[in-house]
Amino acid sequence: MSEEKKPQDPSIEEHLEETAPAADRTMNAEIEALAAEANDTELSKEEVSEATATTTDATATETTEGTKEAPVEKKEVPKKDYTVLSKEELIAELQLLIKNERVTDIKDHVEEINTLINAQFDAEQEEAKQAFLAEGGNIIDFRFFSPLKKAFNEVYYEYRNKRQEFYERKRKDQNANLRERQALIEEVKALRDELGGAESVNTTFNKFKDIQERWNNAGNIPRDRYNLVWNDYYFHIDAFYELLHLNRDFRDKHFKENLDKKLLLIERAEELGAEPNINKAFKELQLLHRMWKEEIGPVAREYSDEIWDKFSAATKKIHDARDEKQKEVEALWVKNLEQKNEIIAQIKEVAQDDIKAHKTVQAKIKKVEALRDEFFKAGKVPKENNEETWASFKEATKLFNHKKNDFYKSQKKEQYDNLAKKQALVKIAQEHKDSDDIPGTLDVMKRIQADWKKVGHVPRKDSDKIWKEFKDACNHFFDRMKDSKKQANAGEQENLEKKQALMKTVKEAKMTGERDADLTAIKAFIEDWKAIGRVPYAKKNIDQDFNKVLDGLFKQLDIDKKEAELIKYENRMSIMVDSDDERAIERERFFIRKKIDEVKAEINQLENNLGFFQHVADDNPMVAEVHKNIARHKEDLNLWKSKLRKLREAITESQKVEEEETTDTEETEDTSES
Repeated sequence: MSEEKKPQDPSIEEHLEETAPAADRTMNAEIEALAAEANDTELSKEEVSEATATTTDATATETTEGTKEAPVEKKEVPKKDYTVLSKEELIAELQLLIKNERVTDIKDHVEEINTLINAQFDAEQEEAKQAFLAEGGNIIDFRFFSPLKKAFNEVYYEYRNKRQEFYERKRKDQNANLRERQALIEEVKALRDELGGAESVNTTFNKFKDIQERWNNAGNIPRDRYNLVWNDYYFHIDAFYELLHLNRDFRDKHFKENLDKKLLLIERAEELGAEPNINKAFKELQLLHRMWKEEIGPVAREYSDEIWDKFSAATKKIHDARDEKQKEVEALWVKNLEQKNEIIAQIKEVAQDDIKAHKTVQAKIKKVEALRDEFFKAGKVPKENNEETWASFKEATKLFNHKKNDFYKSQKKEQYDNLAKKQALVKIAQEHKDSDDIPGTLDVMKRIQADWKKVGHVPRKDSDKIWKEFKDACNHFFDRMKDSKKQANAGEQENLEKKQALMKTVKEAKMTGERDADLTAIKAFIEDWKAIGRVPYAKKNIDQDFNKVLDGLFKQLDIDKKEAELIKYENRMSIMVDSDDERAIERERFFIRKKIDEVKAEINQLENNLGFFQHVADDNPMVAEVHKNIARHKEDLNLWKSKLRKLREAITESQKVEEEETTDTEETEDTSES
């Protein structure tokens, strides 16, 4: 369809020469300026959609194309990866953008920051609400306050105020531009009256070109008035050309200049088809269309369709390349959508697993937080899936939070039961911390410490307090036990020195040869040794050394071997019982009983063997050997029974002494109380 609307005289032959060099140089300079301008220009989403609709409609007339408002020049502000920033960093980044950039250049940045930071605040608020409910709170009493949220709102309101101020100024400027363009239309009307009048055609046409230049520089007007004003302007332009065509020379000259300029625009548009940077090519193409529609007038009718078809073909090539690029971007969005859906599925899977322990919950919380970070880093999804994906993500995280909080609610009763158990253990510890029965209390403390470890968690608000009470009571006892051991160790060292002195005395002792006197002396040594008491554990072998010295003395005596053995055994058992080593005493008792059983079994076996020799004389060497073995085993049996008796006597004597000491202590306490 032709771009020209004014009627032309078909009888008039129009002849247009090749593009003039001067015009070529001028238009080339303008196109170079356009390329530079495109590098610094970014179209808003609305402007791109309008420009796309404009340049892809190859069947539309240039006049119709001209009804679109020219794109706004916009600086391209580099974007950071906001998904990896914390709330504090996002607020700081927003402050820098507002301070250093124009509000019209940072719309996408602010929207992305606003979406991300609100998502983080929503998650934080939801977590706080669930924790509040888990503590038994009522939802109507829940309040959430975040200083960071308040700080962000203040910065964001500053951006909105600046943006509002900008559009208010823009509205005023557009209204001023509207009044200016309406005045220019009136001037075009007035030119029609000058044609054929006193003014020459040259003078009138120069005025017309001046009006056109001022029109092109007049600036944008309100969008709702754009079509009306533009159509009104072109109506009067066409009317002016209808009168002007009577002057053929001026018309031909003007058409030729316009054709030369549009041919250069076509040439540049075709060059942009090879531009590797699709976005840059697309932005410059919009500027070329603006020049075609707004700055360059009509051409002769015979060339109008041809040059418009060429320009449309070059435009379509760029649009096709941009569409391919957009398909790649949209394919990436689809992959992002798949990734986000997979992340949502993983969160739901985590939420559906049973929670049985605090450790399990903490592991799941870390996993969900990691998945949440992956979700925000996954990038954009197709616009039609955005709300659905975000709703699914919030639903999955909310499901997990509910399950987590339900678990902690169920744990609360158990925690209070655990608190009661630990309070009972604290009471036991405090009741025994000052006990003088160190060994008995030590067993109690070890038992309640083991029980403490078996009791589970208590409410967090009581945890530190009750642990401190329990620890202080236990430490009080163990500090007393350490002091007691220090005192005991001091006495044991003194006992060691006494035993070492007695050992030396016994070694130097000489037997008189009189059995009873020497035996009495040895027993006196033994009694003195027992009376000294315990020695340090590391030096306990001194008792064995003493027994060896006694063996040497017994050998000097004419004394029955069994008697000597029992005297030494009695001494050893007394030392063992005095040491309160219950395990050693029990081992000794078990050993003696085992030996008694073994000897009895051996005697029974030998007596059974004699049954095979009923008709053999007793003086038979084999029979005599059996009788001899039986007699020896019976002597051993008597010795072991005697040792068992001595052990029991030692234990009984020790218990008797303890009972007497206890009675004396109680009598002393009764006296002091009375």
